[in-house]
Amino acid sequence: MARAVEITVSARQRAILERWTRNRASTPYRLVERAQLILMSADGVSNIEQAGRLGVDRQRVRRWRMRWAENQERLAAAEQEGASDKDLAKLLHDLLADGERSGTPPKFTAEQLTQIIGVACEVPEESGRPVTHWTPTELADEVTKRGIVESISPRHVDRLLKGGICVRTRASTG
Repeated sequence: MARAVEITVSARQRAILERWTRNRASTPYRLVERAQLILMSADGVSNIEQAGRLGVDRQRVRRWRMRWAENQERLAAAEQEGASDKDLAKLLHDLLADGERSGTPPKFTAEQLTQIIGVACEVPEESGRPVTHWTPTELADEVTKRGIVESISPRHVDRLLKGGICVRTRASTG
């Protein structure tokens, strides 16, 4: 089994990370967990042991240890260049923050989704539709007609309403 990558944490970095782990009420949970992982890694605790202590899988420990190792030089350079504690804390925060997610951005806003659900809860006959329950095709046509969305496929509507959001929708048969 390969040995875990060794990392180092300067005294200033350690002070910031420890402050985050102590101030759990005002520090986001993920940041606290990641600070703990880095501190334990710097103290030589194995990935398996860290995973057990924190109740996470060891791949998570490995991922954050590797990210820290890849950025150690940049952090050290910032300290040597005289970064303030506030600037150093920002660098650490950015390093331990979630990375960009892959995939395309959402096609519809939360407001548009809410409006689609609102239409789904209306009586279709009041919109001039000759059905008693919305079908994905009828609903897609109606929200497009109202200008809520530029276009939406019946399949997408079906996925949005899966699970019976409203009694006025009917599950797809296809």
